[in-house]
Amino acid sequence: MSVGWQQILIILVIALLLFGGGGKITQLMGDFAKGIKAFKKGLAEDDKKLDDKAAAPAATPDAKNAAKSD
Repeated sequence: MSVGWQQILIILVIALLLFGGGGKITQLMGDFAKGIKAFKKGLAEDDKKLDDKAAAPAATPDAKNAAKSD
């Protein structure tokens, strides 16, 4: 099976669409990286909120009564 001029032309057109026109692949990968960074930042903020809630002592009725009697 040999490669004809039609197949080469099709491959060149596809390569031009993918890699031509100002670095479309580069822009796509940059946007993808920004999305991943935003996702990780969101996860880190959620973890911080959960850690802050866990670190704060829970106000139980016994703790409130002990504080009032002081």
